[in-house]
Amino acid sequence: MTGLASRETAAIAASLREDAALLGFSQLGITHTELSEDEALLEAWLARGYHGDMQWLARHGRKRSRPRDLVPGTLSVICVALDYLPPEARPMEEVLADGRLGFISRYALGGDYHKVVRGRLRRLAGQLEARIGAFGYRVFSDSAPVLEKALARNAGLGFIGKHTNLIHRERGSWFFLGEIYTDLPLPADEADTQNYCGTCTACLDFCPTGAIIAPFTLDARRCISYLTIESREPIPESLRPLMGNRIYGCDDCQMVCPWNRHARRAEIKDFAVRHALDAPDLLVLWAWDEATFLARTEGSAMRRVSFEQWRRNLAVALGNAPGSAQTIQALEVALPGASPLVAEHIEWALARQRNRVLQTSTV
Repeated sequence: MTGLASRETAAIAASLREDAALLGFSQLGITHTELSEDEALLEAWLARGYHGDMQWLARHGRKRSRPRDLVPGTLSVICVALDYLPPEARPMEEVLADGRLGFISRYALGGDYHKVVRGRLRRLAGQLEARIGAFGYRVFSDSAPVLEKALARNAGLGFIGKHTNLIHRERGSWFFLGEIYTDLPLPADEADTQNYCGTCTACLDFCPTGAIIAPFTLDARRCISYLTIESREPIPESLRPLMGNRIYGCDDCQMVCPWNRHARRAEIKDFAVRHALDAPDLLVLWAWDEATFLARTEGSAMRRVSFEQWRRNLAVALGNAPGSAQTIQALEVALPGASPLVAEHIEWALARQRNRVLQTSTV
């Protein structure tokens, strides 16, 4: 549909914004496909090995930074944002302060965002198709080699902060991103190229493991989200005490960001807290068998991790928990049948627990 007049494309863009709002999206912007500066930054980041074992970030070559290579014929990218912070969730600071509880990143407390965002994007594209006729498109949400944050920034949805997340000055950063790659020649929105972090270094100062090694530079190998979700390997022993009770992801950089004073809460039911996972007891989670884990995480982004990774993460959190005979017993019972990966972390946790209990008893 390259023969559309500018008046027609402007009308299409306006209808997209109206339909997107009705579908629950908090923002919609449109951009073209130029990402050469971001491509250079990505390649330099990969060359330094900051992606760790996430080889899929380099596997597709430059398709990530060249939308037309990923989807031939792409002329425009429609970018959307969908707020996800569940309003009923226990305050993050309270959960992190109680070592008996497990902290799960707020994005994973409800339904799987990949499916939720893509489903709504398909509806958005379908509504447009019913209005103007067939056109070429594909929808994405963290589901393909796409430079989502750079595209969203270019589409006017916000600026990229020092923690490398996208921030909107009136909505904060607690939102998912999604895209429609299309062959429609739509009018591009204007990007706000100014950075509004100023002299603030809250995210760098509060990152538990020092993963934000410089403004706008994240070393994923130190990031708790990478360690607990992406990595299948043993968690480096030097980083384990710094993880506290974070068992799936980490939200500290967003939690302390001043722009999140303006954060909006989720308005759709898909992201409501499931199974009280906003403040779960670590020993209750440790008692789950694999069938329970699979049942409680069904339809959740938490299916990204295996049961073995889940046990590994829990063992670290139990090693950081307040010392108790109950915790020691639970770890000891689990040790004989544990895989080598999990056993290593159980033994580490037991040593810390026994030492903590011993210190308490001699005071």
